[in-house]
Amino acid sequence: MAVDTAGQARTHLDLKSAQLSVVALVLKTADVSAVAAELAARRADDPEFFDNDPVLIDLSAVQGEEQPIDFAALVQALRSHRTQPVAVRGGSPAQMAAAHAAGLIAAPDVPAARAQPRESGAVREVVREVVREVQVEVPVQVEVPVQAPAPGALVVDKPLRSGQQVYARGSDLVVMAVVSFGAEVIADGNIHVYAPLRGRAIAGARGDTSARIFTTCLEPQLVSVAGIYRTTETELPDNVRGKPAQVRLDGEKLLIEPL
Repeated sequence: MAVDTAGQARTHLDLKSAQLSVVALVLKTADVSAVAAELAARRADDPEFFDNDPVLIDLSAVQGEEQPIDFAALVQALRSHRTQPVAVRGGSPAQMAAAHAAGLIAAPDVPAARAQPRESGAVREVVREVVREVQVEVPVQVEVPVQAPAPGALVVDKPLRSGQQVYARGSDLVVMAVVSFGAEVIADGNIHVYAPLRGRAIAGARGDTSARIFTTCLEPQLVSVAGIYRTTETELPDNVRGKPAQVRLDGEKLLIEPL
């Protein structure tokens, strides 16, 4: 008797939709050598800054540049710093064609995040960004004493790399090492970072409006207290950027002040 096995055939692959977290590198110059130098400076300061992250190159800030971009050199520079450039967006037709010739795919443009300036009132939802924007700059680190954490705080004494998250449920969070871009620290109480804070810091996660964020070097992607947040799309003032600072609420206004 013949056996019909057609219905029992096994497939060797499945195709499913997926979301991939990438680093968006926003070019502000067409000079690839200058970009490579700043990347090298960042890696020298924080060797764990990148961890083979996929990178999307955002050309919106240089779309009108007449100087051509050497995408082959840019791709090589990014790969040498432990990243995997995969796509570009926001460039002129000529720039996009040159990027495609260098093996990069075109990504769709996306609207800017809806973060509002701190003067605009309350925002009650923390946006978890899929695309993380990288600001490449050399930090200025100053060691100063800050407010002591509450008893029973969760203490982390190792650097937090991109993609890592720590949540202090019901307590303060104390981090004794760098919080890298793409890392996230969350606490129901206060957050203390005795090192550069470059990722996302969310204090008062359950609505504690008295919670604060303290750091000896403020360079965050996002800071939030009790759901009111601010991203690096609104540039920090010179008196707190890269310096010891605290973040707190005054009513429903997010204040960032030097220590």
